Amino acid sequence: MIGKTIEELSVGQQARFSKTITETDIYLYAGVSGDFNPAHVNETFAAGTYFKTRIAHGMLTASFISTIIGTMLPGPGSIYMRQAVNFLAPVKIGDTVTAIAEVVEILSEKKRVRLKTWCVNQEGTTVLDGEAMVSPPRPPK
Repeated sequence: MIGKTIEELSVGQQARFSKTITETDIYLYAGVSGDFNPAHVNETFAAGTYFKTRIAHGMLTASFISTIIGTMLPGPGSIYMRQAVNFLAPVKIGDTVTAIAEVVEILSEKKRVRLKTWCVNQEGTTVLDGEAMVSPPRPPK
């Protein structure tokens, strides 16, 4: 299976991925990443923070953009080259996050695609935004 080649992409194309964040997601991400910041894994500690409860790791939320790039837009065979990200609002256990990627520029000479990337929660609040540079898959020879 191969994703969309540069010839199959157009400015304005979008893809979305949604996931509801669970306590298990946070603990699994902490285990894989090694980030056991108590703001994520300790409710007693987190109650004393600005957010008053545990929040998901920002990079857990950002990883949903990788899901889009690797499985949908452009999809399998893509190479994720760069990601800029701004964290704008917390993601809490029980929030449903929708990641969105949109093709904003096709750099045909370099075989690259620039994507606008962002994530919103179930209330429509943008929790992160940014931009990605991707090398789409090449057609099989």
